[in-house]
Amino acid sequence: MSNSLPESIRLNKFISDSGFCSRREADRFIEQGCVKLNGKTVAVGAQVFAGDEVRVNGRLIAASAADKSDRVYIAYHKPVGITCTTLQTVQGNITDAINHPERIFPIGRLDKDSEGLIFLTSDGDIVNKILRAENGHDKEYVVTVNKALTPEFIQKMSIGVPILDRVTLPCQVQMQSRFVFKIILNQGLNRQIRRMCEYFGYKVVRLVRTRIMNVSLGNLPVGHWRNLPAEVIAEINRAVSGSTKVATNVAARTSKNSAKSGKNPQATKAIKKDAPRPRTGRGNKSPVKKEAPRNKGRTSKPRR
Repeated sequence: MSNSLPESIRLNKFISDSGFCSRREADRFIEQGCVKLNGKTVAVGAQVFAGDEVRVNGRLIAASAADKSDRVYIAYHKPVGITCTTLQTVQGNITDAINHPERIFPIGRLDKDSEGLIFLTSDGDIVNKILRAENGHDKEYVVTVNKALTPEFIQKMSIGVPILDRVTLPCQVQMQSRFVFKIILNQGLNRQIRRMCEYFGYKVVRLVRTRIMNVSLGNLPVGHWRNLPAEVIAEINRAVSGSTKVATNVAARTSKNSAKSGKNPQATKAIKKDAPRPRTGRGNKSPVKKEAPRNKGRTSKPRR
């Protein structure tokens, strides 16, 4: 292991910085007893020191190098039916769909029955930064519903909708056509848009994520991916760092104010009209895999 390691580093960060997986996935590996530190099973929160040996499922994890020029950052147009997980046991998982030569993992999630833009990378550090700042950056979607839209629906969607025992944050909503609207969120609740629509009696027929922060889906075909250029990565890092600091400051002020008032800022009343939680389970069919060209390019289909 490299001697460039700081005096100590949390085990999950050490694993994610190596490019093996995200910190959240690292914590799951640790909780499942799949991680050995110097030959011994350890708990979440363990520290790694220079000279320590870390293995995940028997695979030696190398310390992260300071130079990240070899890290992979891609934008992928996820098709419907692909699950945003790296677990090989899940049929239609995103890593098998892309079949990238490097070990990469998704940043955030996009529902199996939704399509559109999602980032994947081998840089565990940026994954953690983006996930920590998940509620601080824009995500844009184009949504098709099963019945005609009304000005009232657009207005109520934009001011906040009671779902999951809370009210969603205000957002930008714009009607595109009779059945299609665009929505920009800076919040990431589970199946948020679908639940918001269901609250008003609408069913989502199609949901496409078209933008994350400064990166747009553009004309990237379904099932294809493209590399993100260095300047875009730098801009994402700057945006994420700024939103993380703002979120931390807001949380600190909120905590301080609630301590003075004796109120819990997260306490909300249960909403009776909330849509039921979706049932989990795999679909009956997996998407048809596409044959991909072998030549490398800025835009690429999955390689088979």
